[in-house]
Amino acid sequence: MMTSQNLPLVCTRLQGVLFVTINRPASRNALSEEVVTALEEVAHGALEDLTLRAIVLRGAKQFFCAGGNLGNFQTRLDQATGLDDPVATRNRKFGAFMQTLAAIPVPVVSVVEGAALGGGMGLACVSDIVLATQSATFALSETSLGVVPAQIMPFVVRRIGPARARRLGLSAERVEGDLAVGAGIVDALATDSEELDSLLASWLTQIGKCAPNANKRMKTMVEDAQVEDIGRFMDAAAQVFSTCMQDEGKLGIAAFKARQPAPWVVTFTTQDIRRVYQQQGTAGALS
Repeated sequence: MMTSQNLPLVCTRLQGVLFVTINRPASRNALSEEVVTALEEVAHGALEDLTLRAIVLRGAKQFFCAGGNLGNFQTRLDQATGLDDPVATRNRKFGAFMQTLAAIPVPVVSVVEGAALGGGMGLACVSDIVLATQSATFALSETSLGVVPAQIMPFVVRRIGPARARRLGLSAERVEGDLAVGAGIVDALATDSEELDSLLASWLTQIGKCAPNANKRMKTMVEDAQVEDIGRFMDAAAQVFSTCMQDEGKLGIAAFKARQPAPWVVTFTTQDIRRVYQQQGTAGALS
């Protein structure tokens, strides 16, 4: 019988937030084919979920993600026949998943402990908000293994810029703490995993103050704003603003005037966060 202990992902939903935990601690939560397939299913489901307000990505047993399983790629290459290139095909499939993850309209929060290496750093960089412990390390480690960070590169560059991406990719340097914040990888730090739970609760409460549809439109607008024709963007933005005023905007302004919370407001406590991961059975130190 399949239990949470042998599922590649463990998912829990609370107040519209989907907590997604990579559950392969024995492999440092590496991005095996089964893990990526499960993440793809979650990402595609999120695109269709009208009640979803945020996604939280985390790794089981206080380790985020060790990146791709390069041994599997070598096995595919050794077994290849004909003109097909199974390594390129599989690598591009991972890129398609990254594109889907980036297209999710709700906030995606990565919670990083241990390390985010290679593809694991890619998962962090495609996220909207990254929270981490002081000791969590980040690295584009691919070049130290003789390969390149292929499918994650657009998302790394978007988050930290080309100069920092070159520096990290050309050196495979590991950064943590204030260096990770300074590089633009991490948004906020916690001293340890317990404080990280409190930090996550605080950020989810902050997200919970924002209207769900307004947040979705806001995230799409950020992407749309990166165009040369700013006039065309402004025309479309005016229509989006008008649409907002006709639904959530009415409620939000009325609540503000009445000095009351808007009807969509939700809050999270540290106890809520800990209860989620205790129920999942994914908390605790890496064994």
